[in-house]
Amino acid sequence: MVALVLPPQSTFELACAAEVFGVRRPGLPGRYEFTVCTERPGAVPTLAGYDMLVGADLTALDAADTVVIPGWQRRDEAAAPAVIEAVREAHRRGARVVAICSGAFLLAEAGLLAGRRATTHWRFADQLAARFPDVRVEPDTLYVDLGDIATSAGTAAGIDLCLHLARADHGAAHAAHIARHMVMPPHREGGQLQYSTAPSADRPPPSLAPVLDWATERLHQPLGLDDLAAQAGISPRTLARRFADQLGVSPGRWLLQQRVAAAQALLEGTDLPVETVAVRVGLSSAANLRRRFHALVHTTPAAYRRSFGRPVHARVVRQG
Repeated sequence: MVALVLPPQSTFELACAAEVFGVRRPGLPGRYEFTVCTERPGAVPTLAGYDMLVGADLTALDAADTVVIPGWQRRDEAAAPAVIEAVREAHRRGARVVAICSGAFLLAEAGLLAGRRATTHWRFADQLAARFPDVRVEPDTLYVDLGDIATSAGTAAGIDLCLHLARADHGAAHAAHIARHMVMPPHREGGQLQYSTAPSADRPPPSLAPVLDWATERLHQPLGLDDLAAQAGISPRTLARRFADQLGVSPGRWLLQQRVAAAQALLEGTDLPVETVAVRVGLSSAANLRRRFHALVHTTPAAYRRSFGRPVHARVVRQG
């Protein structure tokens, strides 16, 4: 995996990729070889007021299976022809190309987003759509993963996309381990809204964290909107509004995401039958689990277990 930095480089967008893909963590085997390159090796200016020293040039992209563009600050300008051609060539030979925030402008300039869905920071969405009318810009989306191309909104959405890619590559447990070390939520769906609503002048509402923790411990129970609202001590309508404001999804959608994530962990780490997994995560039946799982993960529980389940001798099987 290679991150292509472009002056002046945003340090946060680069850190999103480096933290998820480049840091070695206790108890987690390294799954990525992470490298940084630039067009002209040497000192690369950053938005933070210091230079970073980058030793690799564009030839580092020749062997990359994933290329990350962690922002493109000069989005009003044409990128260097050598940079555009290097990104195009990486994509042509099969590399996955990932843009964080304004990096989508570089991918659009390279022609990789023509006729395709993409997102960027909500402040730049109109500009991206106006400059590249053949791109189907989704301004309210956290990230869009098309398989060979992925784009994200700004700031923390870059972490969401990187964790999503780690999950797709190596399973939910691997991504959750990284998220715990980063003190991040392990999974926010790409279709969630960006947080572009202007803050209220009144005192902000209390955090949803207590009710989220309470629900996460009770996924096996038949929880619904009324149960969550009663636990939070507010009306169902108020709770739904707070979910939309703070999480960008409805309570029901959030519950489904947590249940599918819990099912992924059980499929990876145990030999429990799919029917038992379904009951343990509150989805009642194998048929319901398969339907919900496929809608969110785009594969079946059985296929997911074949891809990410540990060897039989290494799994921990829990009874009851």
